Parts: sequence; C-alpha cells; structure tokens
Amino acid sequence: MNELPQAAREALALFGQAPGWEQRARLLMQWGERLEPVADDERSDDNLVAGCESRVWLLGGQQDGHWQFRATSDARLLRGLLAMLLARVNGLDAAALATVDMADWFARLGLSRQLSPSRSNGMNAVLRRMHALTGQR
Repeated sequence: MNELPQAAREALALFGQAPGWEQRARLLMQWGERLEPVADDERSDDNLVAGCESRVWLLGGQQDGHWQFRATSDARLLRGLLAMLLARVNGLDAAALATVDMADWFARLGLSRQLSPSRSNGMNAVLRRMHALTGQR
C-alpha cells in the first residue's frame, strides 16, 4: 500500500481517538469547514459531480505529477466526508489515486457505518470523477 498523505495520517490519528459517533461527527464537521473554498463561478455545471443526491462540485489540477482537488457541497455532512476523501487523495499521482479503496478508507476512520447507501454512492461518484479528471478509467 502506498504511504498515506500527511493529512490522511492526521485524520486517522484524530478519528482513532474519537470514542463515539458524536465525537466523530464533530470532527467531520470541523474538517468540512477547513475545505479550500470553491468560488461561486467555479460552481458550474462543468464541475458538478453527477450521481450525488446533494450538489457536489469538484475541481482538480496536477502539479509536479501530483493531483490536488478542491470540492464542496451544499450539505454540511457531505462537506466533511469530502474533506476526508480529499485528505486521502490529495498529493497522489494518478496511478496511486487509481488504487484508493474508498470503503476501506472510511472504515479505517470509523465512518463506514454512518455512510448511508446514497452517501456511499455519492462518494463513489466523486472518486469516479477524480479518476476521469486524472485520465484513469
């Protein structure tokens, strides 16, 4: 397995110390508030992720062979989940990104039980969009 980005290691440490859902939910909301802003003009149909019940916008760019993504949603809980996904994938190259197991990542954070089927489908849609942006799959 590829080494985790620093933000992912930090998330694992913090979520591992949270004894229950209330604490993890609070952490999730805090991480969602830390997302890099997406400007109003970037919230376009071109950046909208298809397959999400809530509106999610995703932007990505490559620098020195490593991908950096920004994302946001109108839904507060979803912003937290997006923050967790970005913590896991930002800084990876396209090949490493293609190997990310989203279900395993959220299970390691202790969040998989709170991922409803629709939220799980939405997170998978975001990951598929990331793959498309990087030229994978």
